[in-house]
Amino acid sequence: MAAQGFTRPRPGVDGEVTARHVARVIERLGFFQIDSVNVLQRAHYMPLYSRLGAYDVELLHRASGRAPRRLFEYWAHEAALVDVALWQAFQFRMQSGARMWGGMARIAAEKPEFVLWVLDEVRANGPLTAREIEHDVPREKDNWGWNWSEVKQALEYLFYKGQVTSARRNGAFERVYDLPERVIPAVHREAPALTSSEAHRVLVGHASRALGVGTAQCLRDYFRMDPESTKTAIAELVEVGELVPATIAGWKRPAFLHRDAVRPRKVDARALLSPFDPLVFERTRAEQLFDFRYRIEIYVPAHKRVHGYYVLPFLLGDRLVARVDLKADRQNGALLVHGAWAESHAPEHTADELADELLLLARWLGLGTVVPPSKGDLGGELTVALARRLD
Repeated sequence: MAAQGFTRPRPGVDGEVTARHVARVIERLGFFQIDSVNVLQRAHYMPLYSRLGAYDVELLHRASGRAPRRLFEYWAHEAALVDVALWQAFQFRMQSGARMWGGMARIAAEKPEFVLWVLDEVRANGPLTAREIEHDVPREKDNWGWNWSEVKQALEYLFYKGQVTSARRNGAFERVYDLPERVIPAVHREAPALTSSEAHRVLVGHASRALGVGTAQCLRDYFRMDPESTKTAIAELVEVGELVPATIAGWKRPAFLHRDAVRPRKVDARALLSPFDPLVFERTRAEQLFDFRYRIEIYVPAHKRVHGYYVLPFLLGDRLVARVDLKADRQNGALLVHGAWAESHAPEHTADELADELLLLARWLGLGTVVPPSKGDLGGELTVALARRLD
């Protein structure tokens, strides 16, 4: 919890969040996973909110979209805004093309001259979106969601290889592509190259600092690295003393503690977490450490969902004690709480604490009220708690 930044007071609850606060979270976590779902708030905005409280999202926009950038976009865990200090550490992935998929690899193999033409277009006219340089290329319609034009496929190949990068996202949430030399600060872009082994040690070490303690699977998953390279990096970091072998009570897998991990006597946190927050995105880890079985149900048919479409875990103290299905009704200025459920270990004051957190979230999102839940075993208590605060 301390490694994830949940032992510090949230400045956005009673005061103002500054660029310095944002920079500290970037350095601590290393990336914010991007997701286009905007039913509540897009995922990359949420980890800062969870750790800092209400903040001006322009701070994140400036960090990722204006010079000198603190973040660049790349495939880290998934698509993510990544600490620019890790630019060199991801060169091994860019150079190898490891984990590249589908149309990206195919367009490079079948139409290399076309890919070079697209790169020249970005070089001459960037920053540009795919739509701004598309020609009338037929699109396949039989694969919904992945019917990229050949221009888009070429851009994504170049993006994966690090030959272009994202200068920003536009209002339609499209990547705006440009050359790295016009986006990535020179101090990072021109830093000494790392070997693949060095890069893996950097990334495994970062994952360990961000997690505090975890198994090899936890460390591998953080930046989605391959098992063998992660295993080798762990052994090397153990040998030099950066990682310390550890045992997690109730978990049979060997674990590793970062040598700088802080072990506070008490954690007094309160936060709603995005489904893609680093504290919970490795679902096995969340279940083993917090006794919290969590699955996102966006892609589950409505009649088969257990808890709802966009469900956020609620962190209270050092436990995940509840979950809420939320939606921002921007047209009517309301935060809709479709349902609320308590875990068996939830304390008696969970509903009151959750009500306060929902009101803080609503204010941050610019919503004037919170509509109480219609379902869930915590729904009744939460409705009463909200009514006391809203009357």
